[in-house]
Amino acid sequence: MMKIKAVRGMQDLVPERRELFRHIEGTARETFETYGYREIGLPVIESTHLFRRLVGEATDIVEKEMYTFDDRSGDSVTLRPEGTAGCARAALSAGMTYNQVQRLWYSGPMFRYERPQKGRYRQFEQIGAECYGMPGPDVDCELLLMLGRLWKALGIDADITLELNSIGSAEARAAFKEALVTYLGDFEAELDADSQRRLTTNPMRILDSKDERTRAILTDAPSLEDYLDEASVTHFAAVRAVLDRAQLSYIVNRSIVRGLDYYNKTVFEWTTNALGAQGTVCGGGRYDGLIEELGGRPTPAVGFAMGLDRLAMLVEQAQMSPADSAADVYLVSFGDAARTEAMLLAEQIRSSEPNLRLVVHCGDGKFKAQMKKADASGARVALILGEDEISRGEVGFKFLRQDLPQECLAAADVVARLAAVVAG
Repeated sequence: MMKIKAVRGMQDLVPERRELFRHIEGTARETFETYGYREIGLPVIESTHLFRRLVGEATDIVEKEMYTFDDRSGDSVTLRPEGTAGCARAALSAGMTYNQVQRLWYSGPMFRYERPQKGRYRQFEQIGAECYGMPGPDVDCELLLMLGRLWKALGIDADITLELNSIGSAEARAAFKEALVTYLGDFEAELDADSQRRLTTNPMRILDSKDERTRAILTDAPSLEDYLDEASVTHFAAVRAVLDRAQLSYIVNRSIVRGLDYYNKTVFEWTTNALGAQGTVCGGGRYDGLIEELGGRPTPAVGFAMGLDRLAMLVEQAQMSPADSAADVYLVSFGDAARTEAMLLAEQIRSSEPNLRLVVHCGDGKFKAQMKKADASGARVALILGEDEISRGEVGFKFLRQDLPQECLAAADVVARLAAVVAG
């Protein structure tokens, strides 16, 4: 019989891995909420037209990475490849963007048909945040400072570098693109294949090419910095001034353009060398024309997104993973009557201490085998219930992580004893 495997590029999150993801998500939630961000839920499937319009027809995502199909009504739909477009659509649909300030964050799976490699999958978990209604550089700084605080909370701030750039206004980019295409046209035959294709579709993406020969050609290329409009220059200087005052380290990288069409002014990436080849952990920037492109009123906006897979690798490497424990308490029992009483006792404990993680051993098993499983669960305490304990109205209480003698408690006192142990 043929063995059925996961689809190429997909991954199973086994409990230990899922617990690590939950740790990152929980830390992000706590950090974002202290800055006033509220969670929004977004659909996994959107109209294909949304991404073609906002992400850009000539981007790699739209050209070759989207999972797109016609539904039974004949409508073209797409598994979301990123969250910013869907969040903008949702906020506009709910009337949240007109003459209002909104701070939102989201999380969930995204889908891109890319070549699977270390830290990159075709289905991947992402966390993002979006701000609407704030045109100034102060909110750009807020996002960056918030991310810096998140990295510290995760214990990975030493492994991540902030890289900044400004790509100016649409008019400034149009003038720069024209100069760039003219310059690169003389070297077209020497460019790598992707850059040759982008020369006529999305020339600014050539700036972040990793091909050595193309990088050498770009050395003498026109600089976007020379084409920036005054408003963008002033905005970028203000962002840098605040980050300097806040002592958040960064480098200016003029090759950062981001891969999506909707960006303007500030763009940024948080990168790491700690996982081998340099990789982007988080990226974002300002996109003041996005809501208007969807039919709304002009609305300033800025945001970011981060992939959990690379973050998880960094957290593991920094040995900041959450403790591998499935339980606080493990309840072992012997005999049919004891197993029944164990289930009833467990429900009583759960009613009194709903946040306690209690695992009941189900099925037969010798005492030694059950205690071995109790220890492997990571629990701090084992509760022991056998025929003798039932006849005496008692429960055995054994500490698994401390060298303390086993106790025998009246069944009525178990809940209070557990509460004291967990609290202390």
